[in-house]
Parts: sequence; structure tokens; C-alpha cells
Amino acid sequence: MKLAFVYAGQGSQAVGMGQELYETYPVAKQVFDSIQLDFDVKKLCFEGPLETLSQTQYTQPCMVATAIAITEVLKEQGIVPQMAAGLSLGEYSALYAAGVFDQATALDLVRYRGQVMEEAVQGIDSKMVAVLGLDRALVEQAVSEGSKVGLVQAANYNCPGQIVIGGEVAAVDKAAEVALELKAKRVVPLNVSGPFHTSLLEPASKKLAEKLNQVSFGNMNIPVVFNTTAKELQPDETISGLLTKQIMSSVYLEDSIRYMIDRGIDTFLEIGPGKVLSGFIKKISKDVSIYQVEDVASLTKTLESIKE
Repeated sequence: MKLAFVYAGQGSQAVGMGQELYETYPVAKQVFDSIQLDFDVKKLCFEGPLETLSQTQYTQPCMVATAIAITEVLKEQGIVPQMAAGLSLGEYSALYAAGVFDQATALDLVRYRGQVMEEAVQGIDSKMVAVLGLDRALVEQAVSEGSKVGLVQAANYNCPGQIVIGGEVAAVDKAAEVALELKAKRVVPLNVSGPFHTSLLEPASKKLAEKLNQVSFGNMNIPVVFNTTAKELQPDETISGLLTKQIMSSVYLEDSIRYMIDRGIDTFLEIGPGKVLSGFIKKISKDVSIYQVEDVASLTKTLESIKE
């Protein structure tokens, strides 16, 4: 078995996340109890309310804290990955798993990232929609038509038949209309607070770059496959450069999963609430095993299967 950890992104958050593990495993309790941010991460994760938890400035540290707790429980059980990746925000948890950030650095970074992303989208009339059942070239054709009206870009290449586009409302609407003419099955508006992974996020990207310049990175002890390139870190790239670019660039999740499969990964373990990534991976490959851990039941089930 060759195992990759994949970390869920924003949108998967749920009230109660991490709580059972906190109450069951001292190592998970230690993660939550040692957090020092300017709000009570543990209370918001465990008790909500969902409305607050779903504000990007809070979602980001809460999701990463939960991911770190799960990662530490798995490590204690002898489950360690050979590769890692994460969807957008999840990339920070993947870098934690690879030893690049310690817990305090990861949480401080995503707290800041959430704040600058929230600031950047204030006052922008934007939207994001998922285009279903249309291949990549045709989605890109629709985006190019929409671009005549305003800013619209492909933001997330999730899996075959699901690509998210985002940008200014009129341009996204035009691209969605063209996508339907090109025989997309459906276009589904997403409930997100801003046009993430489009160039409208450039102000946030610039602020994040300054913050990342102050961070010291540890050595990567397993390969992380990055969102913007769908590859491991190349000699001419830096982690801070890729993370800066990631906020305002397309996320190539499908390509990242394929890259890992090409490198021999046959088992994926999704870390975090919900099964969003598991659903995408199933559509990308029928030949891999997929597990997911978010609570004691899913952990027990995964441990039984993986340790067989």
C-alpha cells in the first residue's frame, strides 16, 4: 500500500468537528488545548454557531486545527502518508503533515489568510458556480466568452465533469449561459463569500506574500503536491511563492490526484469533515482505495481496513 493524505478545504466545516477525538485521544486534546489565537478555536469547532464557523476568517483556522488533531491521532496509531495534498486551505494542513510548518505557524498563517481573503472580497459583486457534465476545453471556451463581459476564470478543476468558475457576476452569468448552450448538464451556484482562486483575490495574495516572507519553513519530509501546479515543488519554485499564487489561481485537484496515482499512490485518506474529496477521487479513478477520518467511528473503520 502506498498512502496519501488529502485534506479537505473550506465548505466542509461542521459544528462538532474534532470534538469526539478531543474527548477520546489525549494527543488530539493537546492540539486543541495548546492553540493560542485571538478567538476560542475549540469552542467554535465544537459548539458553533455554524454561521460564525462558516466565515472564512474563522473557518480556516478551525479546519486546520481539526486536520492537525486528526493527523496527530493517525500518527500515534502508526498511520503516516507517503505523499500529501490539500484542497486550497487544505494545502496548509498537508504542509503541516510534511513537517514544513509547526502547529502554531500553520494556524497563525491561515488565521491571517482568512482575514485578508475576507477583506479582499468586501464590496466585490462576485459569484462562483460549479459547471457539471462538461469537459475542460468546453468550460474554458465558455469562460473565454464570459470574459468579454468582465472577469471570470476557472477556479477549481475538481474532477471529470465538475469545474468551478468564479469572478464578477455578469461575466460568470454569461459563462454559465454559454456552458449550458454547450450542453453542460447543470450549473450550480455555490454558497461562498468570494471569488476565491481568481485574480480578484490579488490584494489578499500580496498581503499573504508579506506574511509568508516572515515565516521559516522546515524541511519537507514527504512530497506535497501543490494546487497551482499539480506537481511537487520544483527547483525554481518556493513554497511561499506557490502559497501566494494559490489564493488567486486555479486549483488543479483532478490533476494533483492523477499525479499521485502516477507516482504509485493506491490509497487515499481524506482528513476532515465530510467526504467532498472522496467523492472527487471516486470520479477520477476506480482503481484506488479511499478512506476518510473525521471522528472516532470513521477512524476506527479506517484503522481496521488499513491495518489488515
